Parts: sequence; structure tokens; C-alpha cells
Amino acid sequence: MTAPLEFGLDTFGDVTAGPDGALLPHAQVIRDVIAEGALADSLGVDFFGVGEHHREDFAVSAPEVVLAAIAGCTKRIKLGSAVTVLSSDDSIRVFQRFATLDAASNGRAEVILGRGSFTESFPLFGFELDQYEMLFEEKLGLFVKLLPQEPVTWSGMTRAALKNQRVFPTVENPPLKTWIGVGGSPESVIRAARHGLPMMLAIIGGDPERFLPYADLFRQAFEKLEKPLQPIGVHSPGYVAETDAQAREELWPDYKRMRDRIGAERGWGPMNHAEFDREADTGSLYVGSPETVARKIAATVKTLGVQRFQMKYSAGALPHEKLMRSIELYATKVIPMVREILA
Repeated sequence: MTAPLEFGLDTFGDVTAGPDGALLPHAQVIRDVIAEGALADSLGVDFFGVGEHHREDFAVSAPEVVLAAIAGCTKRIKLGSAVTVLSSDDSIRVFQRFATLDAASNGRAEVILGRGSFTESFPLFGFELDQYEMLFEEKLGLFVKLLPQEPVTWSGMTRAALKNQRVFPTVENPPLKTWIGVGGSPESVIRAARHGLPMMLAIIGGDPERFLPYADLFRQAFEKLEKPLQPIGVHSPGYVAETDAQAREELWPDYKRMRDRIGAERGWGPMNHAEFDREADTGSLYVGSPETVARKIAATVKTLGVQRFQMKYSAGALPHEKLMRSIELYATKVIPMVREILA
């Protein structure tokens, strides 16, 4: 199967700075995200993804609600999560929420299921981290059983059993488009293939080419399983401005603060400018002028053979106005250039 190349934008609802430099309240950030989604739709971007977090520096903890608001002011853009932390949620409730979003958006809903790179949701919702693998494996298995929209019988260790149970609302044109988010383990790649689902590679650092073995493994697994091949997508951070120098200068301070804040929690050292430049030059940070970003995206698409590229355009406190301009340049300049390079 050869799917057409699609382009998306992702945000985690990073808390941004206002005109005076002070951080905006969560409510304003959420309203800004809705405006960003509306702009992406008006400019022809294929997909808009909203991530889920449960911490002070990100405003969005209920992506489906934000996406429903975006659905109400858009016409054609596909709307989905980036990512839904299935391990600390309930498979049936996730399906119901996205089925509802699909109805509200006239069939534009998608869900990207993953385990997430943050663990705040586990204690918040009463789950044990030592069940990290089992929670995702069982809940994903149940979610996949819901996709045909037939009565479900299921039992496991992580929730009550189901016997011949139907789940509502149903999706008007099933199945609900469901991706598996993969951070870089062969087991996750095989899991996606085993369930016959598309794979979204979260490539947030280092040379994207290092993920080629995972893309190849995914394709080989489908061939071995004798299932129709599903698309591969890439999610990576980026920022577009008029020139390379402007893009790096504007992104660097907020990107560093975000990276250092998270790094301090995980035992990483502070990010220096050389590391930032290395990621921008040869790594997975798509920052620069439209021409620079387009060339880099085209190289990744060609190397990995992917069918969708999603740029995580928000970065720490980087202001809403700059994000809007980045979205505009991505849609009107970068995407046409990538298509031209790959033609």
C-alpha cells in the first residue's frame, strides 16, 4: 500500500509567554491552541494533533475537548491526539471520546495511542508504574477489539471483564483511524504490526536515519504476517521563520529552558548551544527558513519511506504570535517545497 504523503502539526499546549513576557494562564493557552488549529485548517495542513499532559507547564490535559472546539471552527483538517496515554486511561472511554469527536467533526478524528514520555498520569489516576508494560499491552488489546464495533468479550488483569458488550457511540464510517506511537523499541514496532495499525515514530533527537531499522522492521512484519501494509508517520520538533538565523535565534532560549526543565527531572545536564546546533544541523530539530526545513523534511521522508510528517511546532514559552507565523510558513512555503523536492 502506498498512501499519499500528508503533513501535520502537533502541539502539547505548552504554556506560552504573553507580550509582557509573563506566562499566560492555561485558559488563554487553550484558546490560542484552538486558533492555531483553525489557522492550520485554513492554510490546507492535513492534520492537527494535540497532546496530553498533566503538569503545570502544559495546558492541555483533555485533548479531545480542545479538538472538538477546533472541529467546530474548521472544515477539512484531520484532528487527533499526539499522544493519548492509553496506559493510564480506560480503553472504552478513549474510544467513546474519539467516536464522539469523529461525529462532531464529520469523520475527521484520529487517535495516536502510546505510553507517553511523562509518567504524571499514573499516580494521578491511581496506576502503578511497575505495571507500565502490562497496562499498555492489555488496554491496547481491548481497544483494538472495539474497532470493528461488534459485541466485545474480554478479560484481563487491569480492568473489569466484558461479556458480549457493545460500546456507543459507534463511528459512522469505521474503523476509527488509530495509530500506535513508537518511541524506538523493536517490541513496539512489532506490536503495531501485530494489531495491523499504522505507526507514528516519535523522533525527538539524533539523526532520523537511525530509525530506518524500525521502519524496515515494520514493513517486514506486515509482509510476514500477510497483512495490508499500514502507513508510517514521523513526529519531530521544529520551528520555521523567514531565515535560518532568525529561526534559531527565536527558538533557542525557549527550547533550552524547556529542555533543561525536563532534563533536570530526568538527570540530564543543561543543553548547550553546540548541542542545539547539532540537532538543527543533523539531528531531529527542523528549525530554519522554509527552504532549510523543507529540505530536511524531504530527506527524512525519503530515507524512512514515511507517509506523514508531523512537526511539533510549539516549544516552551515561545509566544503564540511566533507560533502562528511558523504555522503560516510551514503551510504556505515548507509543504509545497517538500512536495516539489520529492516529485
